[in-house]
Amino acid sequence: MYFILSKVLLFIILPIYWVVVLLAIAVVSKERKRKQRFLIAAIIVLYVFSNHFLLDRVIRKWDVQFQPLNSTQHYSCAIVLGGFSSSDGHGGGHFNFSADRFIQAIKLIETKKIAHLLITGGNGNLLPGGFREAAWVKTQLAQFNIPDSAVLIENNSKNTFENAKFSKVILQKTHLPPPYLLVTSAFHMRRSLMLFKHAGIPVIPYSCNYIIGNDRVQITDFLPAADALSTWEIYIKEVVGYAVNYFK
Repeated sequence: MYFILSKVLLFIILPIYWVVVLLAIAVVSKERKRKQRFLIAAIIVLYVFSNHFLLDRVIRKWDVQFQPLNSTQHYSCAIVLGGFSSSDGHGGGHFNFSADRFIQAIKLIETKKIAHLLITGGNGNLLPGGFREAAWVKTQLAQFNIPDSAVLIENNSKNTFENAKFSKVILQKTHLPPPYLLVTSAFHMRRSLMLFKHAGIPVIPYSCNYIIGNDRVQITDFLPAADALSTWEIYIKEVVGYAVNYFK
């Protein structure tokens, strides 16, 4: 039930739906002043959430920055959180914009920083179907000649809370010594760290998949941009998810 409610909640918290609701009220309102107020409100909300300046400030405060690893230390396992691939609708899968998690996983194991990869992720859709992300990712790792003995998969989790819960079971069974590297997107790391630490799993953050680059402010940062609106949705989901998990 919690999983279903969390999916439904997303339709309430995303800015694009706020704009749609405000515009709808403006359209149906018969009173001229009321119509104007809601129209102006819709324009303001759309502008605020479609410019990069405010978004970039939020990102720099929220993201967990990459910390270089000790060059002489090696780790037994890197836990790679799913969400970087999806079903292609034909029994296979494809990578999405978070595929840097996969790239960094390969980099870690190829440079001998880790001995094992634990890929954790099942299917987070309301109607999951037969696709299981971790199993598909293992087939992709095999194409890079990564041995099966170095890859652990957790195929049942639907969200980050379950990533931590089910990963702990596997780590206890395999007796791999901590601490473990936690590999996920920078925007997702703060919530992930909280949940893994709550589950009692000693992890070191290994952030990747950064959305923004340098600190320079440009005039174009103040102009409306569709990608800024979609990126706000990512961060609002993370902030709300963090708050819900914290109090839960």
